Amino acid sequence: MIKLKGAQAAAPASGSATSLGSATMVRCYNSGSTIRLITVTTADEAAVLGTFTLAAGAVEYVDKNTTDEIFAAHAEILLTSVIVVG
Repeated sequence: MIKLKGAQAAAPASGSATSLGSATMVRCYNSGSTIRLITVTTADEAAVLGTFTLAAGAVEYVDKNTTDEIFAAHAEILLTSVIVVG
């Protein structure tokens, strides 16, 4: 079960990565019909911490530090700051 911490928003592109208000857990949903790449970086995109591909219609959760940022290759990726509870 999750607790929402913010509104869902389209993922920004490279150069505009977001920390989602210092989120530590991010729900990533691919609303499109094509696989999409998601990237997690350190603050200001100084270094790439990791990337993964999200299948069409899939949901994954990213555990990150408050200063880490996230962006995607397409705005079909929707991001929400959450807390896992229970």
